[in-house]
Amino acid sequence: MLPLKTLSMEAIPTALAKADRYRLLNEPLFSESICMDILSVDPENQEALVILLLALTDQFGHSYKLAEIEPKSVIARLKSDYDKAYYAGIVDERRAKATLDSSAPHSAFVAYDFLTSAMEHYERAAEIRPAGNDDALLRWNTCTRLMNSHGVKPRNEDPRDSFLE
Repeated sequence: MLPLKTLSMEAIPTALAKADRYRLLNEPLFSESICMDILSVDPENQEALVILLLALTDQFGHSYKLAEIEPKSVIARLKSDYDKAYYAGIVDERRAKATLDSSAPHSAFVAYDFLTSAMEHYERAAEIRPAGNDDALLRWNTCTRLMNSHGVKPRNEDPRDSFLE
Protein backbone atom coordinates (compact mmCIF):
# COMPACT_ATOMS: atom_id res chain seq x y z
CA MET A 1 0.00 0.00 0.00
CA LEU A 2 1.32 3.42 -0.90
CA PRO A 3 1.85 5.95 1.90
CA LEU A 4 -0.28 9.08 2.00
CA LYS A 5 1.09 12.61 2.07
CA THR A 6 0.25 14.75 5.10
CA LEU A 7 -1.59 18.03 4.68
CA SER A 8 -0.19 21.06 6.51
CA MET A 9 -2.42 22.88 9.01
CA GLU A 10 -1.97 26.08 7.01
CA ALA A 11 -3.51 24.43 3.94
CA ILE A 12 -6.76 23.45 5.68
CA PRO A 13 -8.84 26.54 4.72
CA THR A 14 -7.98 26.13 1.03
CA ALA A 15 -8.49 22.38 1.21
CA LEU A 16 -11.94 22.90 2.77
CA ALA A 17 -12.92 25.21 -0.08
CA LYS A 18 -11.70 22.62 -2.60
CA ALA A 19 -13.58 19.80 -0.85
CA ASP A 20 -16.78 21.82 -0.94
CA ARG A 21 -16.25 22.84 -4.57
CA TYR A 22 -15.53 19.28 -5.74
CA ARG A 23 -18.60 18.02 -3.90
CA LEU A 24 -20.73 20.61 -5.66
CA LEU A 25 -19.15 19.59 -8.98
CA ASN A 26 -20.44 16.05 -8.37
CA GLU A 27 -17.00 14.69 -7.49
CA PRO A 28 -17.82 13.18 -4.09
CA LEU A 29 -14.85 10.80 -4.05
CA PHE A 30 -12.37 13.64 -4.43
CA SER A 31 -14.24 15.68 -1.83
CA GLU A 32 -14.24 12.70 0.54
CA SER A 33 -10.50 12.19 0.04
CA ILE A 34 -9.73 15.85 0.79
CA CYS A 35 -11.86 15.71 3.95
CA MET A 36 -10.02 12.59 5.07
CA ASP A 37 -6.73 14.45 4.59
CA ILE A 38 -8.01 17.39 6.63
CA LEU A 39 -9.36 15.17 9.39
CA SER A 40 -6.09 13.27 9.62
CA VAL A 41 -4.40 16.47 10.86
CA ASP A 42 -7.44 18.17 12.46
CA PRO A 43 -9.79 15.38 13.62
CA GLU A 44 -12.32 17.76 15.20
CA ASN A 45 -12.76 20.03 12.17
CA GLN A 46 -16.54 20.44 12.05
CA GLU A 47 -16.66 21.87 8.54
CA ALA A 48 -14.65 18.94 7.17
CA LEU A 49 -16.95 16.50 8.97
CA VAL A 50 -20.06 18.10 7.43
CA ILE A 51 -18.56 18.14 3.92
CA LEU A 52 -17.43 14.52 4.38
CA LEU A 53 -20.91 13.51 5.49
CA LEU A 54 -22.50 15.20 2.48
CA ALA A 55 -19.92 13.65 0.13
CA LEU A 56 -20.73 10.21 1.56
CA THR A 57 -24.45 10.73 1.03
CA ASP A 58 -23.80 11.97 -2.51
CA GLN A 59 -22.60 8.43 -3.19
CA PHE A 60 -25.81 6.69 -2.10
CA GLY A 61 -27.12 4.60 -4.94
CA HIS A 62 -23.68 4.20 -6.52
CA SER A 63 -21.56 1.10 -6.28
CA TYR A 64 -18.23 2.87 -5.93
CA LYS A 65 -16.70 3.84 -2.60
CA LEU A 66 -13.42 5.33 -1.51
CA ALA A 67 -13.46 4.16 2.10
CA GLU A 68 -15.69 2.27 4.48
CA ILE A 69 -16.84 5.30 6.43
CA GLU A 70 -20.38 5.11 7.78
CA PRO A 71 -22.36 8.34 7.99
CA LYS A 72 -23.39 7.47 11.58
CA SER A 73 -19.76 7.55 12.70
CA VAL A 74 -19.33 11.01 11.17
CA ILE A 75 -22.54 12.31 12.79
CA ALA A 76 -21.30 11.05 16.18
CA ARG A 77 -18.26 13.34 15.82
CA LEU A 78 -20.35 16.49 15.33
CA LYS A 79 -20.40 18.68 18.43
CA SER A 80 -23.74 20.44 18.05
CA ASP A 81 -26.92 18.55 18.96
CA TYR A 82 -28.70 20.55 16.26
CA ASP A 83 -26.15 19.45 13.63
CA LYS A 84 -26.41 15.83 14.76
CA ALA A 85 -30.20 15.84 14.36
CA TYR A 86 -30.21 17.88 11.14
CA TYR A 87 -27.55 15.83 9.35
CA ALA A 88 -29.07 12.52 10.53
CA GLY A 89 -32.19 13.75 8.72
CA ILE A 90 -30.14 14.52 5.60
CA VAL A 91 -28.69 10.99 5.64
CA ASP A 92 -32.13 9.36 5.86
CA GLU A 93 -33.63 11.72 3.27
CA ARG A 94 -30.85 10.95 0.79
CA ARG A 95 -31.17 7.21 1.44
CA ALA A 96 -34.88 7.55 0.63
CA LYS A 97 -34.12 9.34 -2.63
CA ALA A 98 -31.55 6.71 -3.62
CA THR A 99 -34.09 4.00 -2.80
CA LEU A 100 -36.75 5.67 -4.96
CA ASP A 101 -34.23 6.08 -7.80
CA SER A 102 -33.40 2.38 -7.66
CA SER A 103 -36.90 1.31 -8.74
CA ALA A 104 -36.42 -1.81 -6.65
CA PRO A 105 -39.51 -3.76 -5.61
CA HIS A 106 -41.17 -2.18 -2.59
CA SER A 107 -38.90 0.88 -2.84
CA ALA A 108 -41.79 3.18 -1.90
CA PHE A 109 -42.26 1.32 1.38
CA VAL A 110 -38.55 1.46 2.19
CA ALA A 111 -38.43 5.13 1.17
CA TYR A 112 -41.36 5.81 3.50
CA ASP A 113 -39.38 4.42 6.43
CA PHE A 114 -36.34 6.56 5.57
CA LEU A 115 -38.44 9.68 4.98
CA THR A 116 -40.40 9.38 8.21
CA SER A 117 -37.12 8.85 10.07
CA ALA A 118 -35.68 11.95 8.36
CA MET A 119 -38.74 13.94 9.34
CA GLU A 120 -38.36 12.86 12.96
CA HIS A 121 -34.74 14.05 12.92
CA TYR A 122 -35.82 17.34 11.35
CA GLU A 123 -38.50 17.83 14.00
CA ARG A 124 -35.90 17.27 16.72
CA ALA A 125 -33.54 19.72 15.00
CA ALA A 126 -36.33 22.28 14.64
CA GLU A 127 -36.97 22.15 18.39
CA ILE A 128 -33.37 23.19 19.16
CA ARG A 129 -32.57 25.27 16.09
CA PRO A 130 -30.78 28.58 16.35
CA ALA A 131 -32.98 31.66 15.97
CA GLY A 132 -33.70 32.42 12.34
CA ASN A 133 -32.61 28.99 11.11
CA ASP A 134 -35.57 27.18 9.59
CA ASP A 135 -33.51 24.75 7.48
CA ALA A 136 -34.94 21.73 9.30
CA LEU A 137 -38.48 22.93 8.56
CA LEU A 138 -37.64 23.39 4.88
CA ARG A 139 -36.22 19.86 4.71
CA TRP A 140 -39.29 18.47 6.53
CA ASN A 141 -41.54 20.11 3.92
CA THR A 142 -39.40 18.67 1.10
CA CYS A 143 -39.82 15.18 2.57
CA THR A 144 -43.57 15.70 2.78
CA ARG A 145 -43.75 16.86 -0.83
CA LEU A 146 -41.57 13.95 -1.95
CA MET A 147 -43.90 11.50 -0.21
CA ASN A 148 -46.99 13.12 -1.69
CA SER A 149 -45.65 13.40 -5.25
CA HIS A 150 -44.29 9.83 -5.39
CA GLY A 151 -47.12 8.07 -3.60
CA VAL A 152 -44.79 7.04 -0.80
CA LYS A 153 -46.80 5.47 1.99
CA PRO A 154 -46.44 2.90 4.76
CA ARG A 155 -46.88 -0.78 4.21
CA ASN A 156 -50.45 -1.86 4.82
CA GLU A 157 -51.19 -4.49 7.38
CA ASP A 158 -52.72 -6.72 4.70
CA PRO A 159 -49.91 -9.02 3.41
CA ARG A 160 -51.57 -9.13 -0.02
CA ASP A 161 -50.69 -5.44 -0.47
CA SER A 162 -46.99 -6.28 -0.69
CA PHE A 163 -47.71 -7.90 -4.07
CA LEU A 164 -49.55 -4.87 -5.44
CA GLU A 165 -46.51 -2.68 -5.86
